[in-house]
Amino acid sequence: MKREMWKETPFSVKLLLTTSFMMNLGFYALIPYLTLYLTGSIGWTLAMAGLVLSVRQFSQQGFAFLGGVMADAFGYKGAMVLGMAVRAVGFAMFAFCTETWHFFIAAILSGLGGALFDPAGSAAFAILTPDSIRKEVFAFRNVLGNIAVVGSQIVGTALSAVDFTYLSLFAGAIFGVNALVSFFFLSPISATNTRHSIWESMFTVIRDKRFVRFTFILMGYYYLNMQVFLTIPLLVEHATHSKTSVGIVLSAMSLFVILFQMKVTQWLEGYPHRLTLIGIGTLVMGVGLFLFTFADSLWMLLIDVFLFALGTMIAVPNLIDVVPRFAPKDLVGAYYGFNGYSIAIGGSLGQVAGGWVYDVGLKLQAAWLPWTICLAVGLLVAWMLHLMEQDTFKLGNDLTKIAQP
Repeated sequence: MKREMWKETPFSVKLLLTTSFMMNLGFYALIPYLTLYLTGSIGWTLAMAGLVLSVRQFSQQGFAFLGGVMADAFGYKGAMVLGMAVRAVGFAMFAFCTETWHFFIAAILSGLGGALFDPAGSAAFAILTPDSIRKEVFAFRNVLGNIAVVGSQIVGTALSAVDFTYLSLFAGAIFGVNALVSFFFLSPISATNTRHSIWESMFTVIRDKRFVRFTFILMGYYYLNMQVFLTIPLLVEHATHSKTSVGIVLSAMSLFVILFQMKVTQWLEGYPHRLTLIGIGTLVMGVGLFLFTFADSLWMLLIDVFLFALGTMIAVPNLIDVVPRFAPKDLVGAYYGFNGYSIAIGGSLGQVAGGWVYDVGLKLQAAWLPWTICLAVGLLVAWMLHLMEQDTFKLGNDLTKIAQP
């Protein structure tokens, strides 16, 4: 981020950036190693471990809409602090689980915590950040998130090598400290929804056909995005016959974002068509995934993953920035919460259908199948978002000014 923009960034936003970085560090340090712990030390099957992770994700994304509505009604700071505290308990609880149901309770608490702080935090970013630098702040947040991912691999590997208990307590402590820091140092962010009941707020979002359409289209983006956690590692290991290469490729993806995100955002700064940019980014991701069909060396894999990362660099800042431009100012949290369904449904399809298609491709000796579907999804998302942008202008609306008073 440019020094001038950093000076223009309010203290509260800087604090939110810091807590976002720390939460990403704690989350990505724990979750990958939780799977290894459950399948290794506990002796569960991969399917059972996957069920725990799915319960966590559903608890978060499934209730994020309600969490966002509550944040609008009762205040963003309170929802964030409560959510961080609940996740702190959930993550720390993994260290003491001895029965199967214990792990599911910990997973549910972890997810519910996210359902409270995630939409509230995104809404707080949007409300507290000046419009003139909001896209740059969101881009910088993406950079910090990827720095945290790289750092989390070091922390997760070191602590899990000693004992998973320490890793679980560390992740819980990160969220607990963030809750305390936010409680004492974050300025109160008043509730913006003083006109609607919780049910009225939910129905207002659901009746917004444009936003529901946007959320539905984004499921395709998250279908592609979830391949990072499933099919890409499988392909890398299959192509290179090395598990070390998986870490190299995934770390390189984060490194590309760290190095180039702010530059990409600056290059596209003057382009006003935000929905089209999200579509272009998704299409570039699809092209990068399609080229995995021909990847047979580490260098080719790195080129392909660079294209994938470039697509996320184009899409992510605009994707996050567009949501509050749809929303009335008193329902920003609710809109972010509802938008979480694109992650919940699209991400689930990405893991379930993506893995199934990958297996079918191997059985049919059609290695191109899963990656061709990814290209088709990228094309479809780009086309649908372009059409939506055109429809928006036909209606006389401009997404740079679409937010209602």
